[in-house]
Amino acid sequence: MHIPDGILPASVCAAGYGATIPIVWYSIHKISKEGDPREKIPKASLLTAAFFVASWIHIPVPPTSVHLVLNGLLGVVLGYFAFPAILIGLFFQAVMFQHGGLTTLGVNAVVMGLPALLSYYVFRLGNILRKDNNIITGVFGFLAGFCAIGLSVCIFLPILITNIPSGFDVSTERAAIYTLALAHVPLMFIEGAFTAFVAVFLQRVRPELLVRA
Repeated sequence: MHIPDGILPASVCAAGYGATIPIVWYSIHKISKEGDPREKIPKASLLTAAFFVASWIHIPVPPTSVHLVLNGLLGVVLGYFAFPAILIGLFFQAVMFQHGGLTTLGVNAVVMGLPALLSYYVFRLGNILRKDNNIITGVFGFLAGFCAIGLSVCIFLPILITNIPSGFDVSTERAAIYTLALAHVPLMFIEGAFTAFVAVFLQRVRPELLVRA
């Protein structure tokens, strides 16, 4: 789901950075209202590392493969820290492994980070009902992970479809992009189930690690 350098026009890359800056500001503004942010930095660092590594875990979905994203999990555990954590993870992926790109860093942050924030709100809805109920925690954890991937695909797909570089075979590229998007449907269920499992586990052993309403 990482968009590399050289695919998108400069205007779209600039728009990605233009959208990323206010989202980062909003996240930091919300974080500053939650008490001492330094208390959550170790947890955020750990999840940033998990996000960094997850993109190297590929799942074969013939005729292609997809990789774990974990943006829903980051939303569930980190809350408003999720977007900055994903932005930092994407930066290091681009610099160290050329996975994604620096010109497309803003776009990729929106594609994966914005759904992470939205998954946080989805999971937080469960707080109204949860009351330490593992079933409700699992259901909303699944929805958070499932929706995060689904929303990422919904942002990723139109960006690529409408910005196929000139000189490319448009019909072939569109078929490849649609195939890649459909390949993420199984991943939605996998990440939903994994996020639910982690949420229920944390609810049992370290409930303070989960975001609260």
